[in-house]
Amino acid sequence: MARDVVAIARGWIGTPYHHQASVKGAGSDCLGLIRGIWRDLNGGCEPEDAPPYTADWGEIGGQEVLMQGALRHLRPVPATAPDMPGEVLLFRMRQGAIAKHLGILARTGPAASFVHAYERHGVIESPLSGPWRARIAARFRFPETN
Repeated sequence: MARDVVAIARGWIGTPYHHQASVKGAGSDCLGLIRGIWRDLNGGCEPEDAPPYTADWGEIGGQEVLMQGALRHLRPVPATAPDMPGEVLLFRMRQGAIAKHLGILARTGPAASFVHAYERHGVIESPLSGPWRARIAARFRFPETN
């Protein structure tokens, strides 16, 4: 199943960035990418309705909205567990800030990479470089993956 997650995520590459969207080929943000993968794995159903959110939603308040949502629907991966392709990565973009970016681990090892929707870039596969890796706040797996 983890390979399916990576294949689905890579199928979104090239989708333009569009805040609050989740339509493969038309527009997506990072949450929209994860929602789209969820729908592909679950017969088109959403885990829950995503509330409206502003582009700067994570800059105000201290509520860990994405972390709480991930904990409701995904399986947490222990920090000591080895990386596995298909994991959902939750990033904290600044130290002390709430976690507000998501991606899918596509490759592990020296050439590790992840798929994510990034403003001004759309859905892309990026190297999981040291600076990105240092921002990982938590890892999760979709319920159906091992």
